[in-house]
Amino acid sequence: MAKNTSLHFRVVEGRDLPAKDVSGTSDPYCIIKVDNEVVARTATVWKSLNPFWGEEYTLHLPMGFHNLSFYVLDEDTIGHDDVIGKISLSKDFISSHSRGIDSWVNLSHVDPNEEVQGEISVELEVLEEAHRRVICCHVIEARDLAPRDTSGTSDPFARVLWNGQVLETAIIKKTRFPRWDELLEFALEEGTSGETPLIVEVWDWDMVGKNDFLGRVEFSLDVLQKAPPKGWYRLLPFPSAEDDAGGKLGALRLRVRLAEDRILPSKYYQPLIDLLVESILCPPEEKDDVTPLALLEEVCSVESRQDVATKLVKIFLGQGLVVPFLDYLNLCEVSRTTDPNTLFRSNSLASKSMEQFMKVVGMPYLHEVLKPIVNRIFEEKKYVELDPCKIEPSRTRRISFKGSLSEAQIRESSLEVLKGYLGDIVESIVSSAEKCPSAMRVAFKQLHKRVDDHFPEAENQVAKYLAISGFLFLRFFAPAILTPKLFNLRDLHADTQTSRTLLLLAKAVQSIGNLGLQLGHGKEQWMEPLHPFILSSIGHVKEFLGRLIDVDSENASEKQPWTLFHPSATIKEGYLNKRKADGLHLVSRFTFKKRYFWLSNESLSYSKSAECQVRTSIPVQRICAVERVDENAFQQPHMMQITTRDNGGQLFTMYIQCKNVNELNQWLSTIRKATVSNECMLPFCHPGTFRGNRWTCCLQTDRAIRGCSRTHSAVTLGDWSDPLDPDAEAQMVYRQLLLGRDKLREKCLELSSTGSAHEQSSGAQKDTSSQKKAAAAHLLEVVQELEQAHNVFEHQEEEEKAATDRGPHHP
Repeated sequence: MAKNTSLHFRVVEGRDLPAKDVSGTSDPYCIIKVDNEVVARTATVWKSLNPFWGEEYTLHLPMGFHNLSFYVLDEDTIGHDDVIGKISLSKDFISSHSRGIDSWVNLSHVDPNEEVQGEISVELEVLEEAHRRVICCHVIEARDLAPRDTSGTSDPFARVLWNGQVLETAIIKKTRFPRWDELLEFALEEGTSGETPLIVEVWDWDMVGKNDFLGRVEFSLDVLQKAPPKGWYRLLPFPSAEDDAGGKLGALRLRVRLAEDRILPSKYYQPLIDLLVESILCPPEEKDDVTPLALLEEVCSVESRQDVATKLVKIFLGQGLVVPFLDYLNLCEVSRTTDPNTLFRSNSLASKSMEQFMKVVGMPYLHEVLKPIVNRIFEEKKYVELDPCKIEPSRTRRISFKGSLSEAQIRESSLEVLKGYLGDIVESIVSSAEKCPSAMRVAFKQLHKRVDDHFPEAENQVAKYLAISGFLFLRFFAPAILTPKLFNLRDLHADTQTSRTLLLLAKAVQSIGNLGLQLGHGKEQWMEPLHPFILSSIGHVKEFLGRLIDVDSENASEKQPWTLFHPSATIKEGYLNKRKADGLHLVSRFTFKKRYFWLSNESLSYSKSAECQVRTSIPVQRICAVERVDENAFQQPHMMQITTRDNGGQLFTMYIQCKNVNELNQWLSTIRKATVSNECMLPFCHPGTFRGNRWTCCLQTDRAIRGCSRTHSAVTLGDWSDPLDPDAEAQMVYRQLLLGRDKLREKCLELSSTGSAHEQSSGAQKDTSSQKKAAAAHLLEVVQELEQAHNVFEHQEEEEKAATDRGPHHP
């Protein structure tokens, strides 16, 4: 049994931030940390006190976490960036909001005494000596302490306080992983209160100025006597009242949601999966028949529908039945639609499932079609504007040496630029039918047939094409063009100028996806110059849709194995800086060489350039750790290490530098997902390097000694490339059914009363009513059985925890 923790957060916007620049503005960006580890950095919004970011992230944290923190900084070209303020949310606070947090939160001052991290290993006990009792405090070691010195390390020592007495350990220089192994003793006097705490503090020693606080942990005398503490303990800041600065530092609008589940063994979820699959393998004979899938859509909330759709798509992908699953939902949606103009316009389970299906299955296809064009738009940074109300002639001076262009000239040049980009986008899309994954093509073919059967009238012949283009263009291509970062087409969001270009292109692609039916009916008449080009593209798009669904679908309803990527397909690629193997004695900046990397499910390869055919490859199955590297190891930021084991069991480590923290996190996450099935993953690693006959992190001289820091092989960014996990996906579906259990019971009662009313009806009606009632009752029974299983495991966990808390002296 495992625990699955997913943290979803969105940095929406800021307001009323203080001015940090002489111009009276700031250049704000956000750093997001989970337990003091940077997990994301937003884009910088230049010259704004009310920035909008709209950046969203999901983190999978199997080991849990304690705090989520948001730091707002002002970027400076020269010198260090200015810290504006922070927001810290504890896990308990986030958990207390079952529906998530969506609100404005005031920024607080950043107090160095609260910026603590890491753990300390201590062993405490009360000993009886000849004529006295003593408290023995064995201070063993600490790990992952906060770096307080400019070198990226600290000079830590431990201070133990008891009943007015103070003892200190030795100072260990230049490390965040000190090992003291010192025994400190205190006399325990008669009459000492059981509530008197023993406090262990960790400090960074400074030759000049005050020492810096690194954290503390305290134990009461009662705990020492009843269950002597022994092990690792999280360091905490000094107790202090939360100060949000009264809004003087501004505020952030945040959306945060925590999903924390206990994942049971697979056998407990099989009845639920069997019920869901039954809806597909044994489809209803009547349109109004009730199936488990129909009941699920009815009881889950609108807010959770996208998550439910994602999990269902992955469940049926794992079962090899995703195409029949989508066909079932689409048939239900089409059957209850009377106006073809409203088809799939709502956020129904069918619409959301098709949308998530395209993201999970079609993302490599999307990248192949759009990425080269999107990259060119970002690189060229051309000024484009068609709206007369938004044209800024001063921004076009660099286009002409004769000064600013007129408004008409700007519109004309913008039109030509947009037509050029749009032409390339349309050409790339309409020539991509053979590149589209076969599962998508078959799903679209069946959708085409369902719509054609339901709306056979001549005046509705365009509906069968609109149904496909509505998904492919309006819900896939257009959103990816509008926000490339959300589809992993770019590492960062676009600047203001490029964002405007992308917005205009996305609007045009939407119009093409609507097959030109909405042209001229909107408020944006300034888009009219693009209408002739859009109309001329409609014929090519219809031909493309025809080719897209010209695919064999005879085996579509049969179970077919599915994998996210072909083993040899490239999952991620790009330039990184690799440390030279023989660069030990060179100056750090000369030890790294630019190399092009490719990652597949089979190997991690690199070469001098993307075009070079001579590659060095590392089998993915030999990777046993993918971790960050401390900045002080090479005096370089954004470093990671990849540790591999050869056939003889020897470990080798390759050090790689990324451009920024987001690229670092993306590579860490992607490689970890590729190695999710590796059985050789290491539980510990060294976040430093072995140099000068010792590790730079823990200062140990034994090169083969066990790593001083825990690894994070299961900590990944959540996105479309997440591996299939049937148990976790079924657990999420169960959780939604549990939340909607009251609605499910009402449905059972409703069907029971309906069945009673038809007692005297014909046999066929009677059988149908009984089947509906049985489906609802069966689903409710499965939910109750799962709930009972969770209660049993929860009770076992509580008993195990109580036994651990009692300690060895209290069997």
